[in-house]
Amino acid sequence: MVTFWVALLAISILLYLLLDGFDLGVGILFLLRSSEPRRRAMLESIAPFWDGNETWLVVTGVILWGAFPLVYATVLSAFYLPVIFMLLGLILRGVAFEFRNKSQQSRWIWNLSFGGGSLVASFMQGIMVGALVEGLPIANGQYTGGVFGWLSVFSVLCGVGLCLGYALLGACWLIRKRSGVVRDIARRQVPVLAAGVLLFLILVFSHALSQHLPILHRWVDRPYLLIFPAIGAAAACVLASSIVRHDDYWPFHMVSLIFAMAFGTLALSFWPYMVPFAITIDQAAAPHSSLAFMFWGEGLFVFPLMLAYVAVGFRIFRGKFGSAAGHY
Repeated sequence: MVTFWVALLAISILLYLLLDGFDLGVGILFLLRSSEPRRRAMLESIAPFWDGNETWLVVTGVILWGAFPLVYATVLSAFYLPVIFMLLGLILRGVAFEFRNKSQQSRWIWNLSFGGGSLVASFMQGIMVGALVEGLPIANGQYTGGVFGWLSVFSVLCGVGLCLGYALLGACWLIRKRSGVVRDIARRQVPVLAAGVLLFLILVFSHALSQHLPILHRWVDRPYLLIFPAIGAAAACVLASSIVRHDDYWPFHMVSLIFAMAFGTLALSFWPYMVPFAITIDQAAAPHSSLAFMFWGEGLFVFPLMLAYVAVGFRIFRGKFGSAAGHY
């Protein structure tokens, strides 16, 4: 039962990264100078998906709270400020998404709010991932780092890196779903964003080596983890080739594969810890009775229903969006 809930948690986090990642990326690109028709086209490409995508963040929180309460308590104690700012960013972009469509003179405010909310939410998510990779100060199962124990050069680098990654995913989504000027501009943005992501990887790996982070020992002890970066590198080559050939199908799928490989590398590097390297999965798990009780609701009904909802939604809104629009 513990393995079942760990698997569901991993799937939920990965789905959130991929699904909400592309619409957060479109929001970040919203901050770049653009015309109103192009902004409207960008919003139309994510309008059927964005609110459903954020639901996977709720699922992740529910699984942590119910199945792994010790991790929920520890992580929230460490990340109160980043979580609050992330939620405020998500709320702001949700409000701006609706309000900008009804406003005229104040539309620039809601444009800035949508892009700024997306940027803040993405940056805070990256900071939290970076702090977990670097290692939180934990003693006797309790967080001891204070209000800003998560803040470091490494975590800020990870925040910037995730923003660049989301923006790259968003640009590839626009290539996949739009045509004309919106697609062409997004295609020109991909090499710049990809170069930014590559620079981030070089900087963060150099910093990890200089600080002798514990996660590096996992890669030495578990050489099979190198398979994931190898697949990611192959996907990057296909991405570059598809951009050169002006292929609209493969860029989004290749960047999604790169995200999945990065997530797989981190997840298996952490194993069997849920808070590296302080709290293991078995230590964090709720009693078997709680896990079994949750199984009949969340595990057997809600989770499959949400997967079906996502599959049906992407099936209905498959292909490119047309230029004519009567909403958003």
